Amino acid sequence: MTTGQGIGLDAPPEGRRAGPEAVLADRLATAIDRGVERLLAWQTTDGYWLGELEADTTLESDYILYLHVLGRADRTRIDKLANYIRRRQLADGGWNIYEDGPSELNATVKAYVALKLAGDGVEAPHMQAACRRVRELGGLERTNSFARFYLALAGAVGWEMVPAVPPELMILPGWLPVNLYEMSSWTRAIVVPLTILYACRPQWTLPDTARVDELFLDPERKTVAFEWDATLFSWRNFFLAVDRAAKLYERLPWKPFRARALRQARAWLTEHLDRSDGLAAIYPAMMNAVFAMLALGHPEGEPQLAHEIAELARFEIEEPDTLRLQPCVSPVWDTAIAVVALAEAGLPPTHPALVRAGDWLVDQQILGPGDWQVKNRDAEPGGWAFEFRTDFYPDVDDTAFVLQALQRVRCSDPARQDAAIRRGLRWMVSMQNRDGGWGAFDRDNDRAILTQIPFADHNAMIDPSSVDVTARVVECLGRFGWPATDPVVVRGLAYIRREQTAEGAWYGRWGVNYLYGTSGVLRALEALRLSAREYGQRAVAWLRSVQNADGGFGETCGSYDDPAQMGRGASTASQTAWGLIGLLAAAPATDPAVARAVECLLDQQHGDGSWDEQGTTGTGFPRVFYLKYHLYRQAFPLYGLARYRTLTRLQEPAAERPGWLGHALVG
Repeated sequence: MTTGQGIGLDAPPEGRRAGPEAVLADRLATAIDRGVERLLAWQTTDGYWLGELEADTTLESDYILYLHVLGRADRTRIDKLANYIRRRQLADGGWNIYEDGPSELNATVKAYVALKLAGDGVEAPHMQAACRRVRELGGLERTNSFARFYLALAGAVGWEMVPAVPPELMILPGWLPVNLYEMSSWTRAIVVPLTILYACRPQWTLPDTARVDELFLDPERKTVAFEWDATLFSWRNFFLAVDRAAKLYERLPWKPFRARALRQARAWLTEHLDRSDGLAAIYPAMMNAVFAMLALGHPEGEPQLAHEIAELARFEIEEPDTLRLQPCVSPVWDTAIAVVALAEAGLPPTHPALVRAGDWLVDQQILGPGDWQVKNRDAEPGGWAFEFRTDFYPDVDDTAFVLQALQRVRCSDPARQDAAIRRGLRWMVSMQNRDGGWGAFDRDNDRAILTQIPFADHNAMIDPSSVDVTARVVECLGRFGWPATDPVVVRGLAYIRREQTAEGAWYGRWGVNYLYGTSGVLRALEALRLSAREYGQRAVAWLRSVQNADGGFGETCGSYDDPAQMGRGASTASQTAWGLIGLLAAAPATDPAVARAVECLLDQQHGDGSWDEQGTTGTGFPRVFYLKYHLYRQAFPLYGLARYRTLTRLQEPAAERPGWLGHALVG
C-alpha cells in the first residue's frame, strides 16, 4: 500500500474486501496476533507483567560506592559494574542521562569517582577524558546537592559543600510553609535518611582514590556550596541564608532540638520500612536508608537493615560481563498497561491470562494508611502503587490505569472486584487538587517556594497537578460513565485546557514528553465524547505537524530543556503508538496521518511479534532523571494497532462504556 493513502473506513464492507485493503487487513491481523502472543509470553505465573526499567549510569556509579561502604566490594561485582559504566562513556569523555543526549555533569562526576574506586588510574586515557569533560562542564563546584552528598560520604569533598539537611526538618510544625509534608513523597523518602546522615556524618574507610580534587575548575571554591542569586531579595537567597544559619547551628556544641529530631527521623524511617519492600521501593531512598541505619549503628544482621539490603540487591541485573541496576520495579503499572492492550486486541474478559492479572491487581490494592492522608484526612484508602509493596505510597496515575484494566476483565471473585473498583474510584476522586488537576502521590503538594531550597535541585521537590495524570483520571471517569458536566470532570477539564500550549500540545510530566501528554489528553476527550472540540482538533493538527517522514513519531528528552524540540526526534515504537492513539481518539480512522503511523508500526515489528526501541521515553524527574520502560515498546504499539482495527470495524469493545459500576456508585 502507498504510504499516506487513506485506509480503513472507506474500505468495502467485511466479506467484500479486495486489493490493498485485504492486504492491510491480513498484515494487521498477523501483527496483532504476534503481538498478543509475545506479550502473553511475558506474563509471570502469578499473573503480573514486569518489564525492565532502565536508567542512566548514576545508579551503577552510586552502587560501587555503596558496596565499598558495606564492605561487599568483591572484585567480580565491581568489575562488572565498572564494565557497564565504561561502555556507556561518550566520545567527548562524559556520560549522559538519556539515549543520544549530551554529557551531563553529575553523571560524569559520579562515573569518574566510581571508576577510581574500581581501580582505574587517573592517567588512563578514558579517565583523563572524563576529568577534562567535568571541567568543561563547570567542575565539581557545579554539581547538584545529591551528588555532593555522596561525595561527602565518600570523603571526596568536605561537608561544607553539602547543603544543610538537618534532622530538625522533622519537627517543623505543619502550619509552617516549609515542612516535611510540603515536599513530594519521593523527596521525603530520599531526604529523611539524609537528615540522619547529615547529623551523624559517618566516617567510612574508603580508598584514598575517592578524593577528586582534580575535578575542581577553581580550587579556591572548595568550600563554596552554592552561589547567591543576582537578585538580592529572592526566595533562593532567603533559603541560602537559612542554609548558612543551619551550618552555624551545626557547629554549636549544644543543639537543643537535635535528640528529639533524630528520634523522630529514626521513628519515621522505621515505620516506613515496616510496610514496604524497601523505603518507598525506589533506589535512592533505599540506598540512603541503608546508609542511615549503618550510621545509627545498626548491625548488618539486624532484620530491618538486612531486608533493605536484600531488596536493593533485587534491582541488580547481572550478565556475563556486566552488572546494571534498576531504579525500581513497575509490576502494577506494567500489568495494567498489558491488560488494557490485550483486551483491546480481542482477548475476552474471561480469558485465563486476564483473569489471573485481574485477581493479582485486586490483591495489590492498598487498604492501609499512608502519607497521602496528611493532606487528605477524610478519604478512605483504596489506591494502587507502582511497585510490589509500598503501602505508604499509592499513586493516582497507577490507580486510574488499574481501574481501566479491571473494567476490561472479570475476576474470579466479581463481588470483590466490584468492591475494589468502588474503593479505587472514591480514593482517586478524593485526591483532586484545588486547581482541578491531580498530582501523583499527594493532594495540593504545590508549595512552589520549596523549589528554591538548596537541596531542591533534583527538580522534583513538589508534586503539583500534571496534565498527563489529570488526563488519565478524566479518561478513567469518562469510561466509567461520568458525564462531562459532572463538577469533578468540569474542574479537571478546565485545568487541562489552561495548560494547553500555543502549538496545541500538552506537556508530559511522566513520559517523554509533549507526545505523551497530548495523546493522553486526546484519550480523555474521546472518553467524554469531546474530541471534536476546538482545543482537541488543535492538538490533532499539532500531531500531524510533527509526524516524521517514516510515518512514526519521536521526541527526545531534550524537549524538557528546549520546548522548541517538542515532538521532534527519531521515531520510536512507543511514541509512534502514542501519536497513533491520540489521532485515533480525535481524528477519522481514514486520516492519512493514521495510515502512515499504522504502516510504520507494521513495518517495524519483528517476526516474533516484538518491537525495538533505543530511545528514552519515560520520565522520572524532568531534566534530571529519565527512564526506559522495556514493556512500553510492546504494549503500546499492540494497543494502537488493535484500537485502529476496532475503529475500522466500526465496533467498540463492550467494556468501553459499561452499564455497571458507573458514576452513580461514586458521584
